[in-house]
Amino acid sequence: MSEKILDVKNLVVTFDMYQGSVQAVRDVSFYVNKKETIGIVGESGCGKSVSVKTAMGLNSKSNGSVKGGQVLFEGKDILQLSEKEIREILGNRMSMIFQDPFTFLNPTMPVGRQITEAYLRHHKASRREAREKALNILKLISLPNPEENMKRYPHQLSGGMRQRIMIAMALICDPAVLFADEPTTALDVTIQAQIIDLMNDLKAKTDTSIVLITHDMGVVAKMADRIYVMYAGKIVEHGDADTIFHKPRHPYTWGLLNSVPRLDERTKEELHSIPGVPPDLIAPPKGCPFAARCDRAMNICSRRMPEAFDLPENEHYAACWLCHPEYIRKHGEQLRGEGEKHA
Repeated sequence: MSEKILDVKNLVVTFDMYQGSVQAVRDVSFYVNKKETIGIVGESGCGKSVSVKTAMGLNSKSNGSVKGGQVLFEGKDILQLSEKEIREILGNRMSMIFQDPFTFLNPTMPVGRQITEAYLRHHKASRREAREKALNILKLISLPNPEENMKRYPHQLSGGMRQRIMIAMALICDPAVLFADEPTTALDVTIQAQIIDLMNDLKAKTDTSIVLITHDMGVVAKMADRIYVMYAGKIVEHGDADTIFHKPRHPYTWGLLNSVPRLDERTKEELHSIPGVPPDLIAPPKGCPFAARCDRAMNICSRRMPEAFDLPENEHYAACWLCHPEYIRKHGEQLRGEGEKHA
């Protein structure tokens, strides 16, 4: 049986604004096993990054507050730890690769020094030992001329090399969980493929689990073992990668998959999009948050929030009234056809 390294349970996070309280994360649960990659996917503003930053203890305390839930990491509830205890974990047992390396790298400091900073902070090591550790990591991630590039500043490196530096910074302390927030967004297609291959290779060579946060279904298809689909602050579908791509059951998941350009379609085919806009999370709807944008919505969808209904595939569930056992009993074959048509 797989061992959970991170277990987020019923997380609720709000942000106080002038207009009211934004319910950014609403009863979200997910887990990560050792040496596993999970993907959390959804459009911008759905709560992906807030969920993960809360799990790391990184959310702003000025206007954000955790209203409920637990974040269990190696047996400890992150939400109950002091700032000092969290600092001992961050960069050491938990690390993060941010979306834009040029924003997060210090422009006034050579990248080699930035890589060794976390190692020196968390380990009783000399600068020479930290440098050797950094060189080994850079060789592991196939950075060309690592000794020379360690002396350079961020602006002297290409986008792909800067992203490799961010990965090296995240890996130098051998973290148990590596969070990757849109790690390929700022890169061109060929460099994206290299970074994806690199992260897959790293998972095979190390004991690190990966939590991938993205809106790019192509990236999760190449990396994730399991996928959580998130919409309007809630998890609306979960399953292993094969199930989500070949037997999706939630209309929002269908929309995400339809929006990916396909090579087997005619070049003049219009790109698909999901009509409408996400709901206002200051006053979220009492029913399904996707109902206003769903072409399969029923009367009950706008009145009551659907629970997460278990589906036949292993650990597959979807929060949609179309997945209610009574609906499937009457329309099961039609529903399966819809899911496979959108896959």
